[in-house]
Amino acid sequence: MTLTVEKEPNAYVLIKDGERIGLTAYDLSDDTITFTHTEVDPEKREKGFAETLVRAALDDIRANSTLRVAATCPYVRHFLKEHPDYQDLLTRGSAERAS
Repeated sequence: MTLTVEKEPNAYVLIKDGERIGLTAYDLSDDTITFTHTEVDPEKREKGFAETLVRAALDDIRANSTLRVAATCPYVRHFLKEHPDYQDLLTRGSAERAS
């Protein structure tokens, strides 16, 4: 099984063995990326694919940008709450905005 996550305009897409099986959509504004929706093919749910997808998206943001993360997507909000090692992404740049 080969899993990859690819960044497309306004979404990160999860691909399993060449087939798109999920996505997490986002909007960009100023210095913030807001995750709005996450979905995985219904036949492939409950296998950890959504977590793999969101983790890869957040890791990409951390490694390749200075964007602050926000989430209106319930799944991404839950992921961030359950993984304190990603909390820094929620407050990036807040010191600059406060001044």
